[in-house]
Amino acid sequence: MEDSITKRAIPSSNETIPVVGLGTWQTFDVGDNEAERDPLKKVLQILIEKGGSVVDSSPMYGSSEKVVGDLSTELRLNDKLFIATKVWTTGEQAGIRQMTNSLSLLKRKSIDLMQIHNLMDWETHLKTLREWKQQGKIRYIGITHYTESAYPNIERILKTTTIDFLQINYSMLSRKAEERLFPLAQEKKVAVIINQPFEEGALFSRVKGKTLPVWAKEFDCNSWGQFFLKFILAQPAVTCVIPGTSKPHHMADNIGAAFGKLPTESHRAQMLKMIE
Repeated sequence: MEDSITKRAIPSSNETIPVVGLGTWQTFDVGDNEAERDPLKKVLQILIEKGGSVVDSSPMYGSSEKVVGDLSTELRLNDKLFIATKVWTTGEQAGIRQMTNSLSLLKRKSIDLMQIHNLMDWETHLKTLREWKQQGKIRYIGITHYTESAYPNIERILKTTTIDFLQINYSMLSRKAEERLFPLAQEKKVAVIINQPFEEGALFSRVKGKTLPVWAKEFDCNSWGQFFLKFILAQPAVTCVIPGTSKPHHMADNIGAAFGKLPTESHRAQMLKMIE
């Protein structure tokens, strides 16, 4: 198996990022006590040690931005992270205040990727994001959503607007993004980040007590978590997937999906048969 982490290019710049990152929804929303923060420090350390870098957060995620900023600074890893966060409010001034606050919480002079969370007041924020990108306060601009009802709107935005990233839900159980969003993202040279790769745990309950198939070894897969992630990464439009975790052993397992071979089309058909 290859010993270096797989990276993919951000189409708008050709900069490469590792294909497995870390989501912080719920998992990094903790207080100041060490018992809660220690495992999260280890999670960040494992991410970096294995060659990962992408960490996704949002002001909507409670204390997550602050915790990422605090711990990565304490570990002296902050500058090694590709930090993605979001703007989640209405109105230009409220957006500017919120993003300025995010910079401060994340202990950054610039954010790698600023995304408009669930398309909230997206046209207003997009103007600010473009200005901020020119000023060097952010490097990339994106939009996010996690429900299929938003797809028609996202499709319209992709067709008419220049952005660098789309963050969307996709998994073995939710594959609608393949139909039109992925081809469109490829055509428009938009990087794709995947959220909800495990369907909030629903995929694991489907395989409870089941043994990983022998043929999973053919694509260097060692666990059910890697099985679900490699299925996603075998989709060429996908740039990066961001499973959330607060457990170091899960982080180590998840990032294992970024190494070695990926499933072929016939593997993917076999995989779906098993899950469905």
